[in-house]
Amino acid sequence: MTESNQTVYFGEPKELKRNIILYFFDGMTFMASFALISITTVIPFFLETLQASTFQFALATAVTTIGMLIGKPFFGAMASRAKFLSKTFAKILFTQRLTLLLFVLMMPMLARDAGLMIWVFILFWAIFCLLSGCYMVFNVPLILKLLPPHKRAGMRGVGQGIGNIIGLGLAGSIPIIVENFSYPYNFMILFGLGLIFLFLNATGFWLMKEHEDVEPRVSMKLHEYLKAIPVSLKEDGTFRAMVLSCMFMLIGVSLIPFYTLYGIRSFTMGADQIALLATLAILSAIGVNISFGFIIDRFGPVKVSPVAAVCIVTSGLILLITKELPFFYGAWVLINVAQFCYMKSTNLMLGDVSPSGKTPLYVGVLFMISMAVSSIVVLGLAPLMELAGFSILFVLVVICGGLGLFYNVFVFQRRLKNVLFRN
Repeated sequence: MTESNQTVYFGEPKELKRNIILYFFDGMTFMASFALISITTVIPFFLETLQASTFQFALATAVTTIGMLIGKPFFGAMASRAKFLSKTFAKILFTQRLTLLLFVLMMPMLARDAGLMIWVFILFWAIFCLLSGCYMVFNVPLILKLLPPHKRAGMRGVGQGIGNIIGLGLAGSIPIIVENFSYPYNFMILFGLGLIFLFLNATGFWLMKEHEDVEPRVSMKLHEYLKAIPVSLKEDGTFRAMVLSCMFMLIGVSLIPFYTLYGIRSFTMGADQIALLATLAILSAIGVNISFGFIIDRFGPVKVSPVAAVCIVTSGLILLITKELPFFYGAWVLINVAQFCYMKSTNLMLGDVSPSGKTPLYVGVLFMISMAVSSIVVLGLAPLMELAGFSILFVLVVICGGLGLFYNVFVFQRRLKNVLFRN
């Protein structure tokens, strides 16, 4: 791409610099919040403190993906019609964060009834996750629109790394806050601190400088968007292979909350150990965000995408072979590395696969199908675990990671290579 084209497409140099800084800020604030508002650490500890059943735990985990799944078609259609993605995206994010803030403010009124607290939390968490359906369908096209290919992962990754370092401090505060403040104020403080970073994150998108599309997106109403889903899969074999690969890998990483549950129930983990899990997850994210982003910028997201599947398989194998605590920590690190590698590579791979103007559609289709299947698996896993224990969890992790690796390397990448060769 020539310099003149870059100026036209990605904005004036000052605008481009501003957006790079704001995406750095996006990575920093979002990853900092992840230490305290996460279905993988603090929320499982919160539910276990309330003595939630395995079904309630599985339901809270499942609505994380079900909510995003249901929201995808609506937000995908909205993104295809939005003149300026950043402002619309910011409004949805502010609404989402206000929803969770409302639950936090209600917690003292619900504190006397643990059962009611659990169900009200699941309700508000479902709404929060429903609004999370906007994330990829807005953010991926926005990154592709505002940032040049060699600037999409590196600096944002550094911002995420700094956010992870901030998250280390926040994770260290978990046992201090839990032990020094009474229930429910301890969890109110934890969730409230996380929300501060999420509100700052939404502000960053509001401040982005966005120009009109050089090549307009294909505008779709909701029913048109839904009709286009099977067509995109039927006509694009490369995309279909990518969806299968990503679906299996997403199932693997979506089971991370069950790793936390396994740690709590098998090793009687308390606040200190949960803080350690959060710290290890953050350190994993720091390593991935700082190094993997620049690796993607150099080699491209497609070539490095199998790393996630390899980590998923290795993590599951470790816990099938041994049940010792040190090996659990190692498996925990690997499954978190897999999650962050998956998130970074998948989002940017869509830029190599989706036709011009159809990115919101392709993003929505990919994550809708992946999340639908992973939600069914998560809900079905709870009764299986009651019967067969946690071994079934790790067998499933290994199978999904292996299938994700197979479809990525031997089907998706080969088809993409053939398409690029023909073009």
